Amino acid sequence: MMNAFKAYDIRGVWGTDLTPEMVFRIGYFYNQVFPVKSVLVSRDMRLSSDDMFQSLCDGLRGAGVDVFDGGLTTTPMNYWGNGKYGFEGSIMITASHNSREYNGLKFSGPHVRPIGYADGLDRLEALVAGSEPVIIRLQGHLYQKDYAAAYLQFLEHYVQPYNMINMVVDCSNGMAGLFAQQLFGQEATYLNLQPDGNFPSHQPNPLEAENRDEIVKAVVELGCDIGIIFDGDADRVMFIDEKARFVSPDLIIALLGKYFFGQQKETGRVVQDIRTSKAVAEYLNRYGVEVDIWRVGRAFGATKLKEVDGIYGGELAGHYYFRDFYYSDSGLLAALLVLNIVREAKMNGQSFSQLIDEISVYANTGEVNFKIEEKEKAMEAVVSYFRNSESPLRLLDFDGYRLDFPDWWFNIRPSNTEPYLRFLAEAKSEKLLKTKTKIIYQILKQFE
Repeated sequence: MMNAFKAYDIRGVWGTDLTPEMVFRIGYFYNQVFPVKSVLVSRDMRLSSDDMFQSLCDGLRGAGVDVFDGGLTTTPMNYWGNGKYGFEGSIMITASHNSREYNGLKFSGPHVRPIGYADGLDRLEALVAGSEPVIIRLQGHLYQKDYAAAYLQFLEHYVQPYNMINMVVDCSNGMAGLFAQQLFGQEATYLNLQPDGNFPSHQPNPLEAENRDEIVKAVVELGCDIGIIFDGDADRVMFIDEKARFVSPDLIIALLGKYFFGQQKETGRVVQDIRTSKAVAEYLNRYGVEVDIWRVGRAFGATKLKEVDGIYGGELAGHYYFRDFYYSDSGLLAALLVLNIVREAKMNGQSFSQLIDEISVYANTGEVNFKIEEKEKAMEAVVSYFRNSESPLRLLDFDGYRLDFPDWWFNIRPSNTEPYLRFLAEAKSEKLLKTKTKIIYQILKQFE
């Protein structure tokens, strides 16, 4: 396997894992795996994105494919453009939350269908790595596709007056900066607004606590009602409450129910990933909502949401998928909906933290990473111990394992993108959580 080909996309260090020649071949052989007449290609602000675009475009056109250049966009805008204008496929040049030396490619098929390794990237990898020569027989055309105004108009449909909300927005020098001021207003405080592939202030990964230091400090100093922080390509968003606490992204899945099922009076299903807090389904059940649990990652989450025709879905990593967004994820849309909920709550004398505390009633470890080579053996050891010592109410095995017990549960799964075994547990009390995790950590230590 080539280093850059991952479970959900192609991603690696530019100049090492990904080279101009390799990206040219990706473009050239793309049409053999995913037959299309034309494709929408967009890119983020990374320092290597223009070079990658040129190599990819040359390869695609060399195979006779017409390229529609979407220019600089967020990843969700690339998805939206695919769905809105009926493209047969789209490619986004981005490495999302990775540091500056990385870049990559995210693929979607017709109707914004996610394309991962099992959906054809494996065959593309074989062609790229193979010895088949490149023979330029056709020359596709290059067209400009400027749809930023149409995309902004779509998002503005969800905007409400936010002048009563004291907010700080950290765009992480990523692509959210393209639209943030138009959507959140001039009265908000902005951090790292200008897209800059050097990421001068912090890395564009809001899941890492050190990258939230600046926004947490701003929330405290400015007395903000809410802090909003995006990743590099704006497909993910995370939140800080007015007490400067980081809000676990899975709890936002529950909170969005206030908008869809409370304010909008919709009916339908919600999709969550296997790591999601038990509190989320319990909260949504108040609205009579059926919640589906599925695998981690866009290739699975977006596909499942479409399969069950759900209203929306979400992940612990801060992705939120929406039926009205072509079953795809959008950080900006999620942020607008959360702001609408917070706005209504503030009008009724309720704070953001109070909204979250209504949902979060369990002690939770958060996701913990273990660097373990024998991942399968380690997982089996943990699962076997608890299957023999306790009686699980439920066992899910479609993405690692999730075992639910009356007063606690855990999920253990191998990362699809990094060399880690990921673990998360939740219990009705801190004491019970510590007791259970101590046993699990002792088992896993044998494999480190």
